Amino acid sequence: MSIFTPFTQKNVTLRNRIVMSPMCMYTAGDDGKATDWHYVHYGTRAVGGVGLVMLEATAVESRGRISHQDLGIWSDEHIKPLRRIVHFVKAQGAAAAIQLAHAGRKAQVKDAIVAPSAVPFDENSPVPQELSEEEIEKVLDAWRQAARRAREAGFDIVEIHGAHGYLINEFLSPLANKRTDRYGGSLEGRFLFLKRVIEAVKQEWPEENPLYLRISAVDHVEGGLTIEDSIKIAGMAKEAGVDLIDCSSGAILPVVPKKIFPGYQVSYAEAIRKQAGIATGCVGLIDDPSLANEIIGNERADLVFLGRVLLRNPYWVLQAAKQRNREYEGPRQYERGFK
Repeated sequence: MSIFTPFTQKNVTLRNRIVMSPMCMYTAGDDGKATDWHYVHYGTRAVGGVGLVMLEATAVESRGRISHQDLGIWSDEHIKPLRRIVHFVKAQGAAAAIQLAHAGRKAQVKDAIVAPSAVPFDENSPVPQELSEEEIEKVLDAWRQAARRAREAGFDIVEIHGAHGYLINEFLSPLANKRTDRYGGSLEGRFLFLKRVIEAVKQEWPEENPLYLRISAVDHVEGGLTIEDSIKIAGMAKEAGVDLIDCSSGAILPVVPKKIFPGYQVSYAEAIRKQAGIATGCVGLIDDPSLANEIIGNERADLVFLGRVLLRNPYWVLQAAKQRNREYEGPRQYERGFK
């Protein structure tokens, strides 16, 4: 088994195990609509041979954007430009995914920001408003409507963004969640918001299409989430209907991991895959095709998510195939360049 082995879940088959990791482009207008930049940017990676093109964090509420230049999916007006991207990506043989997100206390927008507790991200950040249970219901409905719009836009896969210190991660981590009601306290209590997001999304997302979840497997801060916590979270998410855990880490606080090296987060995906019994994707400075093949070949993860290397080289997959003397499977228009 290698990165070129197809991967099937439910009714979606990826032509290979390489995923374009969601990366914010900060290029949308204040209306949150996708632009020609997004069309070319994502379409190019599909042409370049990746198995799954995943769009960047796309906000389910306008106040849930990381910035005013983020993509949005809080209105039906967002569907048409997203559908255009999906149509082209699929026409190139790739599958299309979208990461649904809410930035919570890390949002940098004009609106009042919200979080599970009135605890700021750092000393320079505003104090967020603590969500009441009534307000939580409205946020959950925003996730449900976003899933409907993703379905109507034609995406194959939806990923729920539960990592990097954004709203869901804030509920999961004891460093950000100080609630004393049913959404706080124990790990099960802190998981409740995510569980209800999954349920809301599944009300509109087709059962035959995969549902992914990105998590920060560890917080890299004492007193925060550990890999043991995340193995339990992954097990509960699987029971709730998630098909794959996309394993990243950190960013609940402005703290940099002590050791960063190629593949430094793969062990999280490996542990969750083996101990929670769920498919996983890995991230983390994976630039070398040999490393990606080792991960897949040794069944440490099911998918390899590539980020910045695909910004530098949209044709990473086609070049990796040429290095391994595989028969050319890219677009006919580019065949001469890979002979």
